[in-house]
Amino acid sequence: MLSGPEKALLALLLIVLMTGMGATLERSHVKDVLAKPKGVLVGLASQFGWMPLIATGLAMALSLPNELALGLLIVGCTPGGTTSNLFAYLSKADVALSIAMTAISTMVAVVAMPAVLWLYGRNFTESDFALPIKDIVITLLLVLVPVAIGMFVRSRSVVWAERVEKAGSWSGIGVLVLLIISGLVNNNAIFGLIPWGGYVGAISLGLIGMGLGYLAATLGGLAEAQRRAVALETGIQNSPLAIAIILASFPEASHAEMLRLPLLYALCILITSTGVALGLRMLKRE
Repeated sequence: MLSGPEKALLALLLIVLMTGMGATLERSHVKDVLAKPKGVLVGLASQFGWMPLIATGLAMALSLPNELALGLLIVGCTPGGTTSNLFAYLSKADVALSIAMTAISTMVAVVAMPAVLWLYGRNFTESDFALPIKDIVITLLLVLVPVAIGMFVRSRSVVWAERVEKAGSWSGIGVLVLLIISGLVNNNAIFGLIPWGGYVGAISLGLIGMGLGYLAATLGGLAEAQRRAVALETGIQNSPLAIAIILASFPEASHAEMLRLPLLYALCILITSTGVALGLRMLKRE
């Protein structure tokens, strides 16, 4: 887990990152997304349709112990987070759509998460699930407030918006470096206790989710930039929220087991998403 100073630095980097993303947007971009909601609807169907089903299927196919299976399922049920917005930005996807999907899926999660957890979680436990609504609200504010500030800066000065955007890009690199180094240094003992099936599940969840999200967006008739946004928003889950749900919902004695796959997923998704983003940047955009 991150230390206190690391958490503070991460929060600062994320705020700068999201402000930089907002500086790339104009009000007309958001209005266009809301006026044509097909992308958001396809994204929601993928987010709360494909992902919980994929997590459940992987857990069963790999015969994961109940605690590990639940950890993977909870990751699969969470909405997208700010990380998906970062990779949408790096992948030349539709950033406005990605941010809109993050915000809307976070609000929808208040109802959708308990429903899908109850539906699929019964395969692994009969425990009750508690949803940390406060954490969801905080996540939503973290997404929207800095973005709004960045958009305000752009409305006042394009020159300053470009500077803020550049600072956001460097902050995005800082987030990746911080999380990867922290994961390798602080959690290597936890990772060593995970069976091979857990590694397969943690890596496959994001990659399969991206693939099916892209397929759903293609079948929905979305443009290439929107397909990329839906794919990344589907496969990249809000793992900190998944960790918060585990800590709030289950006995402390089960935390060590249940947190292993969310922590592993958080590390693996950064690596796989970086590879996907580099691949997408090399492709010719429509």
